[in-house]
Amino acid sequence: MTDTAGIVVNGVSGRMGRMLLQVIAASERAHLAGVLERPGHAWIGKDLGEILGGAANGVTVSDDPAATLKGAQAVIDFTAPAATVALAPQAMQAGCAHVIGTTGMTKDDLAHIAEAARDGVIVRAGNMSLGVNLLVALTKQVAQALDPDYDIEVIEAHHRHKVDAPSGTALMLGQAAAEGRGVSLDEAAVRGRDGITGPREPGTIGFSAIRGGDIIGEHDVMFAADGERIILRHVASDRSVFARGAVKAALWARGKPAGEYDMAAVLGL
Repeated sequence: MTDTAGIVVNGVSGRMGRMLLQVIAASERAHLAGVLERPGHAWIGKDLGEILGGAANGVTVSDDPAATLKGAQAVIDFTAPAATVALAPQAMQAGCAHVIGTTGMTKDDLAHIAEAARDGVIVRAGNMSLGVNLLVALTKQVAQALDPDYDIEVIEAHHRHKVDAPSGTALMLGQAAAEGRGVSLDEAAVRGRDGITGPREPGTIGFSAIRGGDIIGEHDVMFAADGERIILRHVASDRSVFARGAVKAALWARGKPAGEYDMAAVLGL
């Protein structure tokens, strides 16, 4: 394992945590260096292999980031904003790259992440898949090419358990559209419509969120004008696309200088 990158998984009991275990196990360039869960979780102190219904594998679920991150090259984190913000300085102190797929962060949360990135390596993205990041690049390009007569709508759908809206991916797409238009997303965004809203304000970027069933992730960016619509679409049918992207980011981050990076940097877009 000396030539492979040691990766820690934070939030190992979650859907993405378990998927990351599979992707890391299948990788020839990475190995599992440890796993973390929140204090008080039922898995703490137990052997991961036994918990997952197999033979003991010697990996104990921990709630101690300092000890678990020691010697690891990266930690991958798809958890909750408060947990991610708390982990960021600990990863920095351990010299461990922090790959963040957590969404729903506030401006204050992002400021704390940026502070940790002054001395540590952070890769943060609302979506880790190659396809979505290509969609982001295309969205900016199309928004730049079309005149303001084209209304922009970002429509996203996720499973019933998702707790934040718009999704991190939708916000990435909205930001790309705003950059293409040369406007501020904060000023242009319309995140909900209800009642007598009046006609659409020219130049706005609308968001619609759908929640239901087990939808993994679907995102459309619609450019609508009189007489035609252009729709860019990405559909995720397997959660592993996010895990594979996160592991790719963790491997890419090894040895990089301090700073906050995104998946466009990882993918060379």
